[in-house]
Amino acid sequence: MKPETALPASSGERKRTSGPTFTPVRVWDPEGPSGSQLSPACWDALREAVLSVQARWESVVEHAASPDEVGVHVAGLCTAVRAVAVGQEPDLGLVPRSALSRRLVAVIRSALHERLQALDPPPPPHELLRLLGAVEQVSQRLDVDWSQRFTDRLSAPDGLELVVEVAHDLRSPLTSILFLAETLQRARSGPVTPVQERQLGLIYSAAFGLSSVASDVIELARGGDRLVDLDPIPFSITDILESVRDIVLPIAEEKSLDVRVTRPEADFRIGHPVALSRVLLNLTTNALKFTAEGKVELAAQQLSPSRIEFSVRDTGRGIPPQSMVTLFEPFRRRQKQGEYAFSGSGLGLSICRKLVEAMGSNLDVETAPDWGTRFFFVLELPLAVTTPHTF
Repeated sequence: MKPETALPASSGERKRTSGPTFTPVRVWDPEGPSGSQLSPACWDALREAVLSVQARWESVVEHAASPDEVGVHVAGLCTAVRAVAVGQEPDLGLVPRSALSRRLVAVIRSALHERLQALDPPPPPHELLRLLGAVEQVSQRLDVDWSQRFTDRLSAPDGLELVVEVAHDLRSPLTSILFLAETLQRARSGPVTPVQERQLGLIYSAAFGLSSVASDVIELARGGDRLVDLDPIPFSITDILESVRDIVLPIAEEKSLDVRVTRPEADFRIGHPVALSRVLLNLTTNALKFTAEGKVELAAQQLSPSRIEFSVRDTGRGIPPQSMVTLFEPFRRRQKQGEYAFSGSGLGLSICRKLVEAMGSNLDVETAPDWGTRFFFVLELPLAVTTPHTF
């Protein structure tokens, strides 16, 4: 048989409730040397708040599986709050570490606040602060522990799998946003105004950027140099350049920047169009991000019948020497406020370099103050004799 609830009755009428069972917990011990630090009214308010959460747990706690699970969590939380309120160190080992604990302590805090406000006469202010402060301290300690557990989880042998799972979970809804934005922008669901079309373009660009970051995380977990199109295929360089330009154009228009495209003499080539498109899009997005005025040039210049130099140049402020040292490092430290940095994580440029190397080249950069920055690389792309595939 299950034991009856061990929460003590209030100083007035003793009550009995049905529902979850609890590990024995004493909310107020008037005989104890520390019980006198708070008045019976305060302990009664805590007890009633806990019992109210117990009674209506199904309507306020969506994470719980059963009354018994709620009982275990509430008992541990109640004991921890009581210990802090009387100046003792709480034993958080009694509190299961879960989202349920964090939710319950918030619900108990709210219920306790209501009951303390209803007391007549109200307890002295210092007692109210002590009791509410005890709940807050337990809440803060749970948050710290949760953060540490998450850190431990990331550093565990399967931590990388967790990061990849999160990236996949982010990419799925972003893909839906991209599809819906493109559908609306092309007026498939009805006519759109020029302003709406521009706004939809910005939504598409933002969602595409976030989706690319998620893809970069997944790619980095796999080594960062895996080509989607393992075998070289025919493709159109012009199609890639124009596709990149179309994606970033809403961002450029928002900043009043010009995006210029230089196409090669011979267009159809054999290579890795998916990887090439990712690199150029990432570089072009970065260029727009750090250019306040002027233009961004996206170029494919033919150096020989089979060699093409691809470059992205902006008229921004340039990259300072101190940022060049870690420019291509993933997960580099964030720069100080106001300093130049392509991103907090640095994943984009790291993946770009790995993809360029996988295509048999090197990603180089030249930069100068008030001149801007130019990223470039040269690829061996033989002429194609067949119609290029779509990608």
